[in-house]
Amino acid sequence: MSDSTNLLASFDYLDDVVDAIGELRKAGFSNDLTAYVSYPDHHIEHAMGYDQSPVRVFTLVGGLTGTATGFAFPSFASMDWPLITGGKPILSIPAYVIPAFELTVLFGALSTVIGLFVLSRLPNPKPSVIYDPEFSSGRYGLLVRASGRADEARSILQKYQPAELREGSDA
Repeated sequence: MSDSTNLLASFDYLDDVVDAIGELRKAGFSNDLTAYVSYPDHHIEHAMGYDQSPVRVFTLVGGLTGTATGFAFPSFASMDWPLITGGKPILSIPAYVIPAFELTVLFGALSTVIGLFVLSRLPNPKPSVIYDPEFSSGRYGLLVRASGRADEARSILQKYQPAELREGSDA
């Protein structure tokens, strides 16, 4: 018998879903919660325990890679085809700043988009089995993946009087 029970609660009020999230997190369901809201809401993000986005790490790594690439390409080209003009050095760092800046911006932007897709798990070939279209029009949804602890999660959700409480499975 599979213990992968999902509980989908639909709430009319923001306070109820925020309080339910808080109590479910205290009960140990932190990694098993998904909230559905038609707009970004900082109350729910705070209740879910979201911290700063890790996308910025992708941006930093991409930008630094672009900077290194921007200095490396012209340097290697100058070393392969040395052209000494007016006694100036073959490697002229100030002339490489503009390609380095441009590649920093390019690599930073591309890695930000890649980070967004990776962290959002897009495209999602296996969408959630249970979903309510009402979440797109004003209701608040809370999905709890309660493997083996469905009764405990159900009692917590019922305490906050959801408008609707459904059960489903991942199968």
